[in-house]
Amino acid sequence: MSLHVNALTIDCRNPRELAEWWAAALDWKVVGFDDDGDVWVAPGSDPSEFPGAIPLLFLQDPNPKTVKNRLHLDLVPDDQDAEVARLESLGATQVDIGQGDVSWVVMADPEGNEFCVLRTYEG
Repeated sequence: MSLHVNALTIDCRNPRELAEWWAAALDWKVVGFDDDGDVWVAPGSDPSEFPGAIPLLFLQDPNPKTVKNRLHLDLVPDDQDAEVARLESLGATQVDIGQGDVSWVVMADPEGNEFCVLRTYEG
């Protein structure tokens, strides 16, 4: 039996607005909507062109975010400082969740969902 992740789902107050923010942040595209207002974001509309990419699905939740995420994205940039600055220009903020002195930067999207911008990969 084969099993794969279809999407990472993010509850939010405004799915369209947050999906568009994440599409800009990741340089992805908004690739789908449904009648319930759910919005999908992916690298492109043909999944076969982006093997291994997991689309993001934004679902309407009228409740405001009140606690730290139980799941978050770790992003690996070419240049950590430049990427943090670019994400801030899009509306992200740096946040302190008690991480202490670490090599990554903890940020929050416009609805307060935390994510990390890791140190540049030196592989």
